[in-house]
Amino acid sequence: MPPILSIAGVEKHYPSGLTALAGIDLEVRRGEIFALLGPNGAGKTTLISIVCGTVTMTAGRVSVGGHDILRDFRRTRATIGLVPQEIAIDIFATVWNTVRFSRGLFGLPPNPAYIEQLLRDLSLWEKRDSRIIELSGGMKRRVMIAKALSHEPELLFLDEPTAGVDVNLRRDMWALVRKLRDKGVTIVLTTHYIEEAEEMADRVGVIDKGRILLVEDTAALMRRFGKRRLKLVLHQPLATLPAALADWPLELQAEGHELLYSFDANAGGAGIPDLLRRLDALGIGFKDLDTERSSLEDIFIRLVEPA
Repeated sequence: MPPILSIAGVEKHYPSGLTALAGIDLEVRRGEIFALLGPNGAGKTTLISIVCGTVTMTAGRVSVGGHDILRDFRRTRATIGLVPQEIAIDIFATVWNTVRFSRGLFGLPPNPAYIEQLLRDLSLWEKRDSRIIELSGGMKRRVMIAKALSHEPELLFLDEPTAGVDVNLRRDMWALVRKLRDKGVTIVLTTHYIEEAEEMADRVGVIDKGRILLVEDTAALMRRFGKRRLKLVLHQPLATLPAALADWPLELQAEGHELLYSFDANAGGAGIPDLLRRLDALGIGFKDLDTERSSLEDIFIRLVEPA
C-alpha cells in the first residue's frame, strides 16, 4: 500500500543562513502512529509546518495521499488535521461554534451528530456552550484537537499535544489517538514525553540538526539499541573495582555502595551467573539486586548527544 505521506529531499534554508532542514527523506504508512522525536530546534515543527502548508520549503517534494502539496494544495490540506503547539483560537466564541465553523471552512456540510460525538470523546460536551475564554488551558487544548478533527482528516499531526496538560487529559488524549488509529486515521506526533512515544508509536523517527538519524519500528529499535542493567547494592562499599572483575563492564555508583552492570538486552543472561560467582569468590556480598531495561529515552539521548 502506498504511504499516506511521502517526503523527499526536503530542505529549508533561511536568508540568515540558518538551515532548518537538510535533505529530509521520510515515508509514513497509512493507519500507523508515527512519533517524530528530536531535541528543541531539531526541525520537527518546521517539517510539520511544510507538510501542512504554513511554511514554504526551499527544495524537495512532499505528497499526501499521492497528491503533491503544492500542485494540489486544496485537496491535500483537506486531508490533513493539525494541532499546533501554540493555542490559537477565538477566545470569545463558544466551543460548539468554534468546531462547527472549522468544519465549514473545508466546505463540508453540517454534521451535528459527528461534532457531538467528537466533543463527547474529548470530554467537551458539557462545555459546548461555554466561551473559550472561560476554559482552562487543558480544555482549550481539547478544543484545538476537536478543531483539527472537525473535517474528518485522514492524516493528523499532533505537535506536542500534551505539553503542559494534566495527567488525566494526557490519558484522555491517548485514548482518543488509539480510537482514531482504529478508525484508519494516520497520526504523526511529536512529544517530549518519550515514554508516550514508546507506548503509543508503531514507528519512531529521530531528527537532529535538520537531518533524520533513523526511522525504525519501535519494538525493533528497542531490541537493536536496548540495554539491560543489573544493579547490586553491596554490603560493604568498594573504593575501586578489583582487577579480577575486569572481564565485565562494571561501574561503581553511590560512593561505592552500588555496582552497575550494563549488557546487551538481547544477550540473555549475558554472563550474570558467572559474575555472581566471581563476586562470591572475591567475598563481595550484596544485599539487594535489581534489573531494568533501557527506555526509548535512553536510546534517544544516545543517538542525539555527541560522543
